Amino acid sequence: MSVDEQLLGLGDELRAEGVAIGTSELLDAFAALGEIDWRDRASFQQALAATLAKSPEDRRVFDLVFDRFFFRAVESAAIGAGVTEAGSRAAGQAAGRIDLEELRAQIAQALADGDEARMADLARLALAAIGRAGDGSNVVGIDVQRVRRALGLRSDPQPDYPPGDPRREGLPRDALRRFEAILRRELERAQIERTMQLPPSRPLGDLDRALPSGPTADLAAVHRVVAQLRRRLATTGVQRRGARRHDHVDIRRTMRASLQTGGVPVVVKYRPRRPRRPEIYVLCDVSTSVTSASVFFLSVLHALHDSFRRMRSFVFIERISEVTDTFERRRDFKAISDAISADAGVADVSGYTDYGRVWSEFRALVEDDLHPRATVIVLGDARTNGRDPRADIFATVAARAGRTFWLNPEPRLYWNYGDSVIDAYAPYCTVFECWTTRQLEDFVRALSGSIAR
Repeated sequence: MSVDEQLLGLGDELRAEGVAIGTSELLDAFAALGEIDWRDRASFQQALAATLAKSPEDRRVFDLVFDRFFFRAVESAAIGAGVTEAGSRAAGQAAGRIDLEELRAQIAQALADGDEARMADLARLALAAIGRAGDGSNVVGIDVQRVRRALGLRSDPQPDYPPGDPRREGLPRDALRRFEAILRRELERAQIERTMQLPPSRPLGDLDRALPSGPTADLAAVHRVVAQLRRRLATTGVQRRGARRHDHVDIRRTMRASLQTGGVPVVVKYRPRRPRRPEIYVLCDVSTSVTSASVFFLSVLHALHDSFRRMRSFVFIERISEVTDTFERRRDFKAISDAISADAGVADVSGYTDYGRVWSEFRALVEDDLHPRATVIVLGDARTNGRDPRADIFATVAARAGRTFWLNPEPRLYWNYGDSVIDAYAPYCTVFECWTTRQLEDFVRALSGSIAR
């Protein structure tokens, strides 16, 4: 297939993902390619991005489609030529001659140096040493994380390593993401070698698990779903922002005030309203393991605060921080996200989620306020990083609240694999798979029906 045909095919895939690609954009791309060496991948990608992507969101989609499209083009040609596992066998023989700890150290150094070519070589050795299939799940995303954990690759400092070892100060997050992408491609190639078939080409909404990434349209969609919840609860006693219901006239104070107007009760005095305890408590995981879901979760929090007054919100990683005032003071979503990122103070030492500590701190903060009409909503993946999940504390919180829901952004296939312990919490709450607005609607129906009862 010629370069021209490849470019037209890339344009078709971008259109399928919602990027507006017209004749003028394609002509600009053809013109740009005439000025650069198309064999230089970085220049080739940048030239196409400059002419085809017209917004930051278009660029995000472009980068994902570019990688997927040209991976499939190369692998399709390999299938046509007849791929073999000779390369895998060679890697396996090489892995048999290398110590696993030495391999870990070499990979850490390659990540610290940003040496992508070296990363690719070491990724093949790692997959051969740790296992491509066998003990793998045959789900690429799961196996990537399995290999990364087996290699001990972390971005937080690890003081047990000697001075000079890059792992001591923590590995660069960008390099870790690049290495994960390399692992993913190698696992996909191994799958192609085994099956002699390309993986299905899926829309990015499915590939990225359809998680909103921040555009206004995504935030608006979440608000529309939460508005459905508000309407469903309109007659159940859950108060909306700005509403003034069930006020009682204070006869004595009204008559006393009427003395100033000749006995005519011009000014009506109301009895002071007793403060109502919060009825909705929301806890939101903002750790790196749910990075792609964090914007979605914060969008849900934003929409809930826009609709309900009696609620308290918390974010957490290793410890918990209340952000109710942040949502009350600010209306702009970006300002809220920036404030939480800068001021929440939810990371302590490692930056990895500690659910046990979170439950302990949450119980101390709200134990006296929880009541049978309260609803607790947890937004998180239940990945404990090997720490004690303290399901017993979570059980006491759930017992004091009337309803407890858990929204997990991971597909069910990933649940209870690796350090996911969602089953430890499931007996004390209702768990939902929630990473799309459609799944959020399912949750809204369940929540509104529960509160209405």
